[in-house]
Amino acid sequence: MSTIGESFAAALALILGMDPALREIVGLSLQVSLTAVFLAALIGLPLGALLALSSFPGRGAVIVLSNTLMGLPPVVVGLLVYLMLSRAGPFGVLSLLYTPTAMIIAQVVLVTPIIVAYSRQVVEDLWTEYGEQLRSLGAGRLSATPTLLWEGRFPLTTGILAGFGRASAEVGAVMIVGGNIEHVTRVMTTAIALEVSRGDLPLALGLGIVLLILSLGVNAATALLAMATRQERRLMRRRVA
Repeated sequence: MSTIGESFAAALALILGMDPALREIVGLSLQVSLTAVFLAALIGLPLGALLALSSFPGRGAVIVLSNTLMGLPPVVVGLLVYLMLSRAGPFGVLSLLYTPTAMIIAQVVLVTPIIVAYSRQVVEDLWTEYGEQLRSLGAGRLSATPTLLWEGRFPLTTGILAGFGRASAEVGAVMIVGGNIEHVTRVMTTAIALEVSRGDLPLALGLGIVLLILSLGVNAATALLAMATRQERRLMRRRVA
């Protein structure tokens, strides 16, 4: 028990003292995950809106596929990205394997289906509720997309936060394509796994505490956005009425 208590005390000391190793790992983790989520949002939001407002043969199958991709096993994504970026792969000439860029690519593949599914559902619901009013103002399905995305900004941000939560907590894919190289590709999740195997509990616990704080922050932001969404919906209904 004393060893666990001492490890927690040492972990808190690392956090409060802004330990350079801990700060470097946390900084890289945030850089990789935030970049991946930003790129996934650029891809996923318009794709989800297009899927919600378009009508084409096989649309139902595409929706099922996009929902299925939300549950992609991270290690499978890591393997596929590894094969694409390895020397024998089609993008091997770019020499991206075992770099933060490779980790960002893997996380984009994991996060994009989440944002696509969220944005499709949000835009579809908004079009069902307000499509008649938008058509009366001369807006078609595609021309109404920016308005619907703006009106759904709160629930869409919730989807983006969910994507960030998955990206920041992911270990399998980034371990495969990043290699967990010190000062290069070591992020919080891979560092925790390594330090536990080494027996360096203070650093592992310190990183775990930071990761838990990030998770709590994401959940708190999601709850606040849910409240804001309900309030926004009530205001929209009053404006329409």
